Amino acid sequence: MVRLCLVYLLCLATALPGHATGYKSKPTKVLYDKVLTAKNIYPELVFAQSTGNFSADGLLLTSADKLVKLNYYYSLAGRSVQYKVKLSGDAVAAFQTDKGDFKAWVDVKNKTIAISTNPVMVKQVDFLTGDTEYTVEITRNYQESKIKIINPKNRKQAELGATNDGAGGHGTGAIAAGYGVGMQHDYYTFGLQSGTQMLVKQIKVQAAQNNFKVLLYGDSITEPEGYFPTASFDQSWTQLVMAKVKGKSMCSGRGGTTINELLERIKNELPYIKSKYVMVTIGTNGGNTEQNLSQLVEYIHAQGSIPILNNIPSNEAGTQVPVNAMIDKIRLKYNIKGCKFDLATSLDQDGQKVDKSTMWFEEYSWGKIYHHPNIKGAMQMYERSRMDLPELYK
Repeated sequence: MVRLCLVYLLCLATALPGHATGYKSKPTKVLYDKVLTAKNIYPELVFAQSTGNFSADGLLLTSADKLVKLNYYYSLAGRSVQYKVKLSGDAVAAFQTDKGDFKAWVDVKNKTIAISTNPVMVKQVDFLTGDTEYTVEITRNYQESKIKIINPKNRKQAELGATNDGAGGHGTGAIAAGYGVGMQHDYYTFGLQSGTQMLVKQIKVQAAQNNFKVLLYGDSITEPEGYFPTASFDQSWTQLVMAKVKGKSMCSGRGGTTINELLERIKNELPYIKSKYVMVTIGTNGGNTEQNLSQLVEYIHAQGSIPILNNIPSNEAGTQVPVNAMIDKIRLKYNIKGCKFDLATSLDQDGQKVDKSTMWFEEYSWGKIYHHPNIKGAMQMYERSRMDLPELYK
């Protein structure tokens, strides 16, 4: 029986498609690293029609406005991607996400780097010249995003950064104007925006850290950097938890997603960076079937981690009640723990009706919602985690 269980877990570790390694590998920051050459095939690079060709030196792009996508889904709040490139003297190279929530450029002709904020942020880079190899690095650190360009021969470099500032609500519920930068969602893409050519020699994706005590996975509830005002971001529930965890921690939240997207991206992150505990808060947007939740818990176990499956917070529609009933069932099935965030954000602490004072007020043309924890709700969620999950803080 023991042998059969081990075989099952090893098979499950590779059940999800992707480039994930088995749980016995050592923790590493490197999520992806490929030197591009015509000698190899790269099925993970998805091309627009007639985008470019591989040569001995790398991937040569000559078609403007056709992006290449690295088909690996990432949502870690602390990560970077590095491109080794050589650009023609008239080239403008674009580095962005497939959703377009974040965009940055290197403009050789005008000797600038830029980030697509409103207005666009631009920095002069006097050392930029054509036909010179550079390393272009795009970094995300929670609310902050940066583009850096480095000449590896003389070590000259320039950097431009911007910080996303959430409005803390929407419509009449906004407490600040906000400032959009983007969370670098989902897939890295790059391409030649204009000019003669762009040669991409290497692509490397790295996490900011590895070997964690706890990784926090989820949807927008676990991505408060997208809507929390910067001035109070350290009071969001994820930041409160991570500040007190005894050991390293990091978030991998993505607003608007379900367990299906979580299953897709966890395979590209967890097997590499490793974590003792994996805390999941998912279900706000639906999709929590017994099959999906079981697959998620078993995959986390197969990677050598301890799964924690939290109840989702209460919301204006009360949809948390049936979702959390399913989550309770899965916790019982696998004998795992979770935090009762629904109790922390409900009237009478019974998980039934949302306590609106714990949520940002979001007013849209289609309705009014209360399901993103505000400062009060964040504190109550953090305090609840200390009750339900004391092991994280020891």
